Amino acid sequence: MVLRLLAVLLVAALRLPAQDPDDMGQKQAADAQASAGKLLFQQNCAFCHGPDARGASGPDLIRSTLVNHDVNGDLIGQVVRNGRLQKGMPAFSFSDAQIRQIATYLHSEAALASTVARRAPDSPPETLLVGDANRGKAYFNGAGKCSTCHSPERDLAHVATKYKPIDLQSRIVFPAGLNPTVTVTESSGRSFEGEQIYADEFTVTLRGRDGWTRSWNRARVQVRVQDPLAAHVAQLSVYTDRNIHDLFAYLETLK
Repeated sequence: MVLRLLAVLLVAALRLPAQDPDDMGQKQAADAQASAGKLLFQQNCAFCHGPDARGASGPDLIRSTLVNHDVNGDLIGQVVRNGRLQKGMPAFSFSDAQIRQIATYLHSEAALASTVARRAPDSPPETLLVGDANRGKAYFNGAGKCSTCHSPERDLAHVATKYKPIDLQSRIVFPAGLNPTVTVTESSGRSFEGEQIYADEFTVTLRGRDGWTRSWNRARVQVRVQDPLAAHVAQLSVYTDRNIHDLFAYLETLK
């Protein structure tokens, strides 16, 4: 009996997918970075934003559109270093590495919150429909400039039937699956183009159409980035909560 049990356990173990050592190393590095960021956050930011970054006297950062659009601290760093004095937030002189640590922590918490939300029971549309569809349509075609890229007859046709209400609402401010395209030109004139995988002030990494991943020292190459979400990022400092609720109400009519 014992031997049969051992044999079953051995077969089960052999069937488990092997983990890539590189993937494990990257995860361990990300976990360490998030832990360091959590400590920095709790020491410097928790008084206003709460110990779990979900808000106190300051806003909730886990559901912040700025945090959702941030890449490696590019947007978070601007706010942290410049402060928002009119709202009572001082400037902090964190290093680039510290900014990335805080950003990694916030992104990990946001990803966890998103996963939990998707496992929760579906929210009926009426609990989210607090906006005005007519105002949303006017904003879509007017001040929001949404119609310059989107159309209710093309890419948004029947969009309300494609996504759960909570997912559709979140996609207004955080569209998924669209990474920037980057073109890297070496000093020899040779160019490479592909999906941006990683970028900071020192390094840029892309995945080309051939599937290969390449990295460069930014100081030695020219980098041109085309971000398909640039218009959404530009809206972060423009639209209000009412605009978002109105847009959602309008999109819910596209069935």
